[in-house]
Amino acid sequence: MNNVIFPVMDDLVEAVCDMAKDNAHISMLSRTHGQPASPTTLGKEMANFAVRLSRERREISRVEIMGKFAGAVGNYNAHLVAYPDINWPQIAEEFVTSLGLSFNPYVTQIEPHDYMAELFHAISQFNNILIDFDRDIWDYISLGYFKQITKAGEIGSSTMPHKVNPIDFENSEGNLGVANGNFCHLSMKLPISRWQRDLTDSTVLRNMGLGLGHSLLAYKSTLQGISKLQVNEGCISEDLNLTWEVLAEPIQTIMRRYGVPEPYEKLKELTRGRAVTKESIVDFMQGLELPNEAKSNLLKLTPHSYVGAAVELARTVDSAVKVL
Repeated sequence: MNNVIFPVMDDLVEAVCDMAKDNAHISMLSRTHGQPASPTTLGKEMANFAVRLSRERREISRVEIMGKFAGAVGNYNAHLVAYPDINWPQIAEEFVTSLGLSFNPYVTQIEPHDYMAELFHAISQFNNILIDFDRDIWDYISLGYFKQITKAGEIGSSTMPHKVNPIDFENSEGNLGVANGNFCHLSMKLPISRWQRDLTDSTVLRNMGLGLGHSLLAYKSTLQGISKLQVNEGCISEDLNLTWEVLAEPIQTIMRRYGVPEPYEKLKELTRGRAVTKESIVDFMQGLELPNEAKSNLLKLTPHSYVGAAVELARTVDSAVKVL
């Protein structure tokens, strides 16, 4: 873990942090339930993933790797028969901790593997977050928000020469699925052993490397995919220009603040299921009975500027990641 898995996890967190900071200023349409929602920035969405991945990376590193040295059923039976005057629990603890492990004094023939379940659950959750990232990037590529830098000699399709497929993110997602399937079984099986021990864990433990190997392949695939991404600001901006209805939220919020009756209902009538333009939104705002300053501030809003604290949150993602 320390020499192979953690360094690549850290590279991933760093790469996504860089995406957040580099694109902090790029306003972007949000989508909830697949439909247009209040704007965000591309960088803020990447920051969300950076913080989530960092948090789970930290949880993985906090799992204590346990060890035991208490004999055939965990009671120092043979130890005490042979050398009854020795403090075996103390010696066992000193020996186990000298190996860099945490000592578990309450065991059977085996250390019960609970820490392994914790470890594999934590890695699975890191992988789940990365699947979410892979799928979102895949969707953004599909929308045209990202272009992919082509590699000389690379073939996107055997019959469609124009294709540049998001193969790195698809490869990552597939490998993460295989890894998590393996980790799921390990987490469920390993803490269970009949009475003082059965042998069902033995064959399962031999497959520990399978999930880690597929995870490593996935992490490297995602990193490779990130390195090929190029932001298509024109496409992102065009989407925002076509969705002035997202300003319904701030308009009705200001209407509520100043006691304008039925704000939600009026905006719903104007926007829901209808083509909304800049002109129709501006006309609606002009007709509102609001204080001059409030109306002036509303009229300055555009889908590009209505991003709340998204820019600052993206720019300061490093501090958020370091705090976790």
